[in-house]
Amino acid sequence: MRAPDPARESDHRRDDLALLEAAVREAGKIALGFFGGQYKRWSKPGGSPVTEADLAVDAFLKEELRRARPGYGWLSEESRDDPARLNMQRVFVVDPIDGTVAFMKGRPHFTVCAAVIEAGHAVAGVVFNPMLNECFTARAGAGAFLNGNAIEAGTGSVVAGARILGNKQLFEDWPVTVESFSSIAYRVVLVADGRYDAMVSLTAKRDWDLAAADIILQEAGGRLVGGDGTPLAYNGAAAVQGATIAAGPDLLDPLMRELAAKNLLKPATDSP
Repeated sequence: MRAPDPARESDHRRDDLALLEAAVREAGKIALGFFGGQYKRWSKPGGSPVTEADLAVDAFLKEELRRARPGYGWLSEESRDDPARLNMQRVFVVDPIDGTVAFMKGRPHFTVCAAVIEAGHAVAGVVFNPMLNECFTARAGAGAFLNGNAIEAGTGSVVAGARILGNKQLFEDWPVTVESFSSIAYRVVLVADGRYDAMVSLTAKRDWDLAAADIILQEAGGRLVGGDGTPLAYNGAAAVQGATIAAGPDLLDPLMRELAAKNLLKPATDSP
């Protein structure tokens, strides 16, 4: 078998990222067409909300991306899962609207997310907040960007005084500042942009919540890991992640130690 050509690998990832960004930006316009208006909404099994905006964005992205890359697999929150993705070299992982609760409440903190996965790892990703026109992009080895401008995760190394995105009740007795947004992907890219120092989520998430933001944070110099401290792997059969922690390169380990000391990190029984 011929060895992979690094130049060609770089070219296809560059092309994939351009495809993702163009499609996600258009999808954001579709979401904005519903935002603040009248649209159907209901609850899925398990209680999570979904709207016709989610489905419209999903249908558009599926058509655009798979037409351009028919050989790629597909995994999306709003599409029926096709196990054929498990045997694909590359897979699109999509969240049509991450932060549907914020979308329904008229808050500007929802995102459209899309990533390309190779061998379990995100190699290109876009997280777009259409309300604020913030488009975060990255591909493996090429840096992370917000609207074309390079971004970097923070370099702080001390938990005390850190700005953390997470459940405020979790950090009641911590000397930190805590906020939260409905979109988990938005929280991760805000860490990548250095606006926050860390993100902590101790509840189960799905691949589509995290994959696109993961590569952006990595390329910004930060790290996103599971509760055991290891990087996340995507496109498994379950496509489920357990506790997740995102932080700048020097803060992650001290933060993990604090979480463990307070018995907040537990093995995820439903992770892949």
